[in-house]
Amino acid sequence: MYPMNAALCRRIVAVALLLTGLVVLPTAPAETRRELPGTDAGAGAVAVPEQRVLPRPPSGPVPSRATLVRMIDSAAKRYGVERDLVHAVVRAESGYDPHAVSPAGAVGLMQVMPATAADYGVRSIDDLFDPGTNVRTGVRHLRRLLQKYGIGKAVMAYNAGEGTLERGNGFVSFGETQRYTHRVLTAYLRKKGIAPYSAEARRLTGVILTPAMATAGGGSRSARRIDVSRLSLRVRPTLSSRALDPAAHRVGPDSKPMFVLEPRRD
Repeated sequence: MYPMNAALCRRIVAVALLLTGLVVLPTAPAETRRELPGTDAGAGAVAVPEQRVLPRPPSGPVPSRATLVRMIDSAAKRYGVERDLVHAVVRAESGYDPHAVSPAGAVGLMQVMPATAADYGVRSIDDLFDPGTNVRTGVRHLRRLLQKYGIGKAVMAYNAGEGTLERGNGFVSFGETQRYTHRVLTAYLRKKGIAPYSAEARRLTGVILTPAMATAGGGSRSARRIDVSRLSLRVRPTLSSRALDPAAHRVGPDSKPMFVLEPRRD
């Protein structure tokens, strides 16, 4: 065995930090992650982002709010979904903006992913920017989720995708989905005159809403993220070069560390 030099020690330290979780490679926040086309995504769901060309909305004017409301009411009635629930979803998804595009490529009033729209026969992104087509597609998808899961879980699946919901045994823990579910369901329940955190709300939605869901994942500092490419450490041996040989290093309560890490100051 040859004694390790400082460069080799530095490499070992970086790998060790990665393996022990002390250094976390940067990732996009949950709010910008949606499932990619071809996955089990709902209208939009959490997953690893990739670089893509986002849909470009048309340049023309949008319908008036009153016209959009009539479209939403008509689609809700046509497909047998409560209008208050559909409006709560539209408000949370796009704020009634038919030209809205998410960072993941979800489109329009109900932020429908193109892959999801294709399941309902809509294969043109341009068609998804049509408010009537978008709402009908989103409501059809929401109806299917409601029939499969019930109100609360359907709302989670609309945001996070069915696969995510089922992998979590009927619960999605992502902060984005928690906040989204809280926002949609509290708006829906209040329209019906039901206290969001009541037993009646739980019976109706099938999930337990809590005030903590409104801020889930916001400002959490449980994991510090460090860009490894900017990692700069100085390895200072605490033992002689001979003792830096791992084979010669003794382990025990009286042993000394082979080296210490210090921030590089030069």
